[in-house]
Amino acid sequence: MPVSRRAALKALAAVLMAGPVLPGARAVPRKRLDRVGLQLYTVRGEMEKSVEATLERVASIGYSEVEFAGYFERTPAQIASVLEANGLTAPSAHLGLDVMRTGWEEALDDSARMGHRYVVVASLPPRERDSVDGYRRIAEEFNRAGEVARAKGLTFAYHNHDFEFEPMSGTNGYDVLLEACDPALVGMELDLYWITHAGHDPIAYIRRMPGRFPLVHVKDRTRDGSMANVGAGTIDFPAIFAAAAGGIRHHFVEHDRPGDAFASVTASYQYLASLR
Repeated sequence: MPVSRRAALKALAAVLMAGPVLPGARAVPRKRLDRVGLQLYTVRGEMEKSVEATLERVASIGYSEVEFAGYFERTPAQIASVLEANGLTAPSAHLGLDVMRTGWEEALDDSARMGHRYVVVASLPPRERDSVDGYRRIAEEFNRAGEVARAKGLTFAYHNHDFEFEPMSGTNGYDVLLEACDPALVGMELDLYWITHAGHDPIAYIRRMPGRFPLVHVKDRTRDGSMANVGAGTIDFPAIFAAAAGGIRHHFVEHDRPGDAFASVTASYQYLASLR
């Protein structure tokens, strides 16, 4: 079927707007993020000085969402007030495994007051993850915690590091959690640095289990394995976001050890905001 001149010109314009493609390179669609969030652990030193001033500055950079990792002796009402004053929302927060085991319902009620929709256990101590059976026991606890969270209108999730991907009896801890956790009760917050650092491909996981990763930590990795500002390392974020096809609902920038916290979160925001 002959191609019209208008259609041909339109196709050519799309190629030119996309930029040059190097020989052998994959053409990956770039996805603009509707919202860019920040995991506040990145600016924990500033939060210790002043929660109010830190959130004001985070908002001024352009972030619209934050994820908490501690409240620095502020009450839920105080947190909700400072968020509202700066036009921020906090869809997620990290809570400890100990909180999940003791005082869970109170923590969930406080989370709802602050506007959280996700409550995330951020890590597991070594004694809890020394075997496949250990991971299965944790998965059972996660399912129970997720059921309580769901009854209160919240979603429970787990955030990975690299240790979950260590080989173990023909599998790894992360795959055990994915298999044993009920998807209706437990989401996964996929840390893109740590899964990459462990030698695994986040895109393969996203494609294998679409919808299991509503939250991601957006943090970059250099060739020598150190953390970098987003966009300054080697992780192909546009390809990851395109593979997710809308399954990721919240993207939280994070850098565990930034030299200058505000310079780091500004550079990361500017990179993500430039994606088209």
